[in-house]
Amino acid sequence: MSRKKLVVIVATTLLVMMLGQFAGIHKFVAGGDPEKGNKLVLGLLGEQKEDDPLLAQIRAEADKRRIEPIDAVNDRVWKAVPGYNGREVDIDKTYEKAKAAGPGQKLEFVYRELKPKVSLDDLGAVPIFRGNPNKPMAAFMINVAWGNEYIIPMLDTLDEANVKATFFFDGSWLKKNTDLALEIQKRGHQLENHAYSHPNMSQLDDSRARLEISKTKDLLKEKLGVENRWFAPPSGDYNQRTVDLAAEQGLKTVLWTVDTVDWQKPAASTIIQKIAQKVEPGSLILMHPTASSRDALKGMIQVIERKGIKLGTVAETLSSERIDTPGVER
Repeated sequence: MSRKKLVVIVATTLLVMMLGQFAGIHKFVAGGDPEKGNKLVLGLLGEQKEDDPLLAQIRAEADKRRIEPIDAVNDRVWKAVPGYNGREVDIDKTYEKAKAAGPGQKLEFVYRELKPKVSLDDLGAVPIFRGNPNKPMAAFMINVAWGNEYIIPMLDTLDEANVKATFFFDGSWLKKNTDLALEIQKRGHQLENHAYSHPNMSQLDDSRARLEISKTKDLLKEKLGVENRWFAPPSGDYNQRTVDLAAEQGLKTVLWTVDTVDWQKPAASTIIQKIAQKVEPGSLILMHPTASSRDALKGMIQVIERKGIKLGTVAETLSSERIDTPGVER
C-alpha cells in the first residue's frame, strides 16, 4: 500500500470517529431529541454573544443615543401641531453589522424610529398652521387660481434646486387648465384642494361649503388620479364648521406659518429678507404664481437651506417621520 493511500484511510477513519462521537454527545445532551440539541447549541452561542464586550459597548452607547418621540398637541396659538418620531439603536442589527465589518472598523449604528403615542389624527378636526418645530423641514404652499404665465418658470427653479412643493388648486382653474396641472404633477409636486371657486368658506352654508370642497376633490381624482388629503381654505378664511366639513371628506385643513404676501407685488428682495427672518423648522410658506414669487423663489430656497432646514411637501413636513440633516447623525 502506498504512503498516500495510507494517509487518506487514516484521515477518513478519524473523521468518521469524530462525527460518531459528536452525534453521540448530541444525542445524549438532547435526550434523543435533535431539536432540543439544536436549541442547546443556539443557547450556548447566545451566551457567548452576551459575554461579547462589543455587545456591551453597543448597549451602553444605545442608552445615550435614544431620543424620545414627541406627541402631537393642540396648541393654544398654533392649533394642531404634529408629533415627531423618536429613535433608538437597533442593538441586534448594529451588532450584526459590526461583526460583519470586522475588528478595527468604526462602529456604525443602525436605528429604528419610535412613534409618538399621540398622532395628528388623534387630535380630531383642528386646523394646522405649522409642522413640529423639532423637525428641520419647511414647505412651500403654492395656491393656484390664476398666474399661469409664472408657473413654468417657478417649476424650473424648483427643479434646479431639487425641491418639491405643494400646489393647492382652485377647482375651476383645474377644470380649465388640466394640461398645466399635469405638467406640475409630472415634475413630482404634491397636488391638493383649494376649494372650487375661491369663496370665503366661513360665509357659506353647509351645503355650498361642502360642495366647494367635494367638487375639487372629485376633479383631482378624475383629472389627475390624486387621492386628496389636504384642504387650504381660500384667503385663509375659515371657521370650525369649515374644518369639520373638510374632515367629513377625509381632509385636514391647513393654513400657513409665513405669508409672502406676493399678491401685493413686493420686490423679490423684500420677500427673501422676510423669509430669512421668519422661517423656522416646521414653517409652511404661502405664495402664489406671481412675478414677485417667481423672482424671489431661488433666493428663498437658498436662505432656507442655509439655515439647515430641508424643503419638502406639506405632507412630508407635517408627517412625524424623522429626516436626515447634513452634519447631524440620524
